[in-house]
Amino acid sequence: MLSSRLTPFLFLAPALIGLVVFRLAPIGIAVAGSMTGTSLMGDLSFVGLENFAYLFTDAEFWSSLQVTLLFNLIINPLQLAVAFALALLVFQQGRAIWFYRLLLVLPMAVSTGLSAVLFGLFLDGNLGPFNGFLEWIGIGAQAFHRNQDQALGTLIGIATWKGAGYWMLFLLAGLYSIPSSVQEAALIDGATPWQRFRLVTLPLMRKPMAFVLVADTAINFLFFAPVYILTSGGPSGSTSVLMYQAYLSAFTFSDLGRSLAISTILLMIILIIVALELRLLRSPEDHAA
Repeated sequence: MLSSRLTPFLFLAPALIGLVVFRLAPIGIAVAGSMTGTSLMGDLSFVGLENFAYLFTDAEFWSSLQVTLLFNLIINPLQLAVAFALALLVFQQGRAIWFYRLLLVLPMAVSTGLSAVLFGLFLDGNLGPFNGFLEWIGIGAQAFHRNQDQALGTLIGIATWKGAGYWMLFLLAGLYSIPSSVQEAALIDGATPWQRFRLVTLPLMRKPMAFVLVADTAINFLFFAPVYILTSGGPSGSTSVLMYQAYLSAFTFSDLGRSLAISTILLMIILIIVALELRLLRSPEDHAA
């Protein structure tokens, strides 16, 4: 008979094996590969930190890093706010509320690549219906993803449309987990709707919101498909995020070591930012512990 202490690990074994094989092992391979270089003959050799040293002197890398940080600085709190607003909206009781919930989660059924293609057609300057609407109301057609000043904002809008409904589900589950007795007690005490939201709902939603922000951050730092499909990093590098630079290094310039070095730096940035987010969103009880 197995020891009772080993029984939980037996049940967890499939998930732990999957975690090691599909998550941790690729990370280890990427970090090791970032210290290799490819010769003109295609031979791999150990180059130490040479790839990182090159990136730190590469103006294009720093430009992509700036674009990546700006993209995430805007989209992560934006998606969290939109998802929370949608969760509050569909949390209300109503006869047709199921219909609105269905509309909000429909973007989840569309792949990221297909979403980029559809938005490319929708926002097309010549045949796109949205630009036709803008001309009809007198604003005039816009270049959107083909304009240096609008391209990054357009990608942020596409990513928010795609992801807000998904994150809404987690926050909606958090709203349902709030005991109704707490809200009723605040109502009996004479709290206004705003006071109930600020003093009851928000504090009790801290952990679901922290989870969404952390998970959203990890995903958005790996944002790639719409950049590849719609902008190719342009115009003038305005949407050239680090993931796109990693793709170019590997598949355009055949420099796998440099690509993995970019991926490793991206991983370090994600870990640092996620750690900061978790620290900032800790509840008072967690600080006391």
